[in-house]
Amino acid sequence: MTTDTTTVTTNPTDKTFLERAQGAIESAVGSTVEAVKEHPAAAAAIAAGATAAVAGAAYGISKLLDDDTKS
Repeated sequence: MTTDTTTVTTNPTDKTFLERAQGAIESAVGSTVEAVKEHPAAAAAIAAGATAAVAGAAYGISKLLDDDTKS
């Protein structure tokens, strides 16, 4: 009977993909919070524009789907 004695060495400075992604997300959230604090009116305008774009797309899709079901 043989025993596998393979050892895996890892560099403690190596980060997994998830750890790097988490760091990037935390950085982006921090930057966003700071930007909103500095320019609240601009942030509100951007949010309103994004909401309008999503609502417009949803309305357009619903119209397309309605047209397909009527045919």
